[in-house]
Amino acid sequence: MSSPSYRDLIKDPIFAVSTPRSGSTLLFETLAKARGLFTPGGESHSRIEKVANFHPAARNWTSNRLTQDDATNSNVEQLAELFYRDLREAEGELPEGAVRMLEKTPKNSLRIPFFSAAWPSATFVYLYRDPRATLASMAEAWATGRFTTYPQLPGWTGLPWSLLLVPGWRDLIGKPLMEVVAAQWARTTEIILDDLANQSNVVAIAYDDLIADPNGLLSRLTSRLGIDWDVRLPDELPYSKMTYSKPSAEKWRRLEDKISAVLPIVAAADERARRFSDEVGLRV
Repeated sequence: MSSPSYRDLIKDPIFAVSTPRSGSTLLFETLAKARGLFTPGGESHSRIEKVANFHPAARNWTSNRLTQDDATNSNVEQLAELFYRDLREAEGELPEGAVRMLEKTPKNSLRIPFFSAAWPSATFVYLYRDPRATLASMAEAWATGRFTTYPQLPGWTGLPWSLLLVPGWRDLIGKPLMEVVAAQWARTTEIILDDLANQSNVVAIAYDDLIADPNGLLSRLTSRLGIDWDVRLPDELPYSKMTYSKPSAEKWRRLEDKISAVLPIVAAADERARRFSDEVGLRV
């Protein structure tokens, strides 16, 4: 009898998707406490970009987008092996046989069709956060240099490219930083919503609900996902490992003038996101 493929050793995976700096690391670290969930330990930038021609350099630096056309058997098997070899449960246990994987890499918000084709039983958890707070955090991420992804991006000027590489990024050359992050937010959100419209296994949650009532939200989310959950969380969740400065609901107001100027860029996508979250979202 032949051994199962690595693809088959990852069953019913869960992919958290959101715009960058929306709190997805906090969601990931919290949900990863569930018994029976295995994670690769962190974000999978290098794992995914090791596969075939998945690195944007092999695609004329178009973007981080992947579609169902990229989900060939060889590509999926190679990636599944890279995932599986690093999977661990919360207490460090190694997988034995087929297990359920939780994965969170911000660039994967541009790769939903790929992961859906690779694992048709996958569930996507969409995390929504108010764009004003998110834009402030994204601008901070660019400015710190800690979130640089493509420091030598051909043709790009200004601060080294940070966070995910969105389609049409060349249109942003020479734009002020706040316009760049607003375009990243809007384009990522539109792509997420377009792609999730074609999926049946989708749940949306709000960052504000995660912060306000983590126990209530995680109880409902894990029930929806079919996950055993017996973890008692503190009323105030600890900072995630990707936190740069202390979170605050009003922190974005330090950049209020600049953020207000770019809100028209994100307005249509934000309206769609709020509507979508109301349709498929969990409420606490």
